[in-house]
Amino acid sequence: QLQLVESGGGLVQAGGSLRLSCAASGSIFSIDRMGWYRQAPGQQRELVASITPGGSTNYADSVKGRITISRDGTKNTAYLQMNSLQPEDTAVYYCNVLERRGSKSDAYWGQGTQVTVSS
Repeated sequence: QLQLVESGGGLVQAGGSLRLSCAASGSIFSIDRMGWYRQAPGQQRELVASITPGGSTNYADSVKGRITISRDGTKNTAYLQMNSLQPEDTAVYYCNVLERRGSKSDAYWGQGTQVTVSS
C-alpha cells in the first residue's frame, strides 16, 4: 500500500516562505494527480494546488502568484513552494495522491503538516 510522508511545515512571519514536501513510498503502481489541500480551524478542507503527471497545474485563486506546486516523478515526491505567506494561510496542509491501478484509482492522504503564519 502507498504511504505519504509530509515535511516542511512550521512557523513563519508574514511575508516569509516555506517549502512543503510529500514523498510517496511503499507499494506504488502508478501515481496520477498529486495535490495539496489545507484546513484551517473551523473551516472545510480546501484545495490549494494540484499537478498532473504531465505537469499541468491548478491553483486556488487565493494562492495564485504566491504558491507553486511541482513534482519529481523519479522520487514520487510533490513540493509546495509557498512565498509571501499571510496569516490567512495558517492551516494544516495535507498531501493528496491519486494512484491508478488499471481501471481503478485510489486516493491517499498524508498525515498533515501545520503551517502557522504570524502577523
